[in-house]
This record gives sequence, structure tokens and C-alpha cells, in this order.
Amino acid sequence: MKLTEQLLAAEEKLKELLDDVQNLKMQVYAMEEQNESLRRKLYQRKDTGEGFDNLVRLYEESFHVCPAHFGSYRSAGEDCLFCLSFLKRAGDGGQSHG
Repeated sequence: MKLTEQLLAAEEKLKELLDDVQNLKMQVYAMEEQNESLRRKLYQRKDTGEGFDNLVRLYEESFHVCPAHFGSYRSAGEDCLFCLSFLKRAGDGGQSHG
């Protein structure tokens, strides 16, 4: 393969990578917007005393409510032990029984 052909092939791969990066940036932006929207909803409900119910509803809608993954999507039907533990503590008023 001639050097020019190798250079053109490398340039094409670089363009494809840049396109992939652009697509990923758009996905991250959309996810950040969704996360911010969920946080706003959570804090609006919290002010009205419905914070715990809202967390339960978000979890039932397949979103994480645990601090580590808050707002990210859970695969339907798959439980998160962190979320369940967090909801249990929140439902107990934050008191630890043990």
C-alpha cells in the first residue's frame, strides 16, 4: 500500500472516530438534561413533603434513586441493591435498625 493510501485510510478512520465522539457527546448531553429534569422534579416534590413517595415512583419507573447512580436508567425488572437499601433507610426516616 502506498504511503498516500495509508494516509487517506487513516484520515477516514479519524473522521469516523470524530463522528462517533460527536454522537456520544449528544447522548451525554441528553442524559444530563434528563438527569437535571429528574432532580428538579425530586426537589419540587421534596418541598411538599412527598419526597419519599417521589423516590419510590422514580424507582418504579426504572430510574436509580441511590446516590451513586441517581437519575440513570435501570433495566426494567432489574433491582438495584443500593437503591433498595437507600429506599429502606429513607422510609425508616433515616434511622438505622440493627
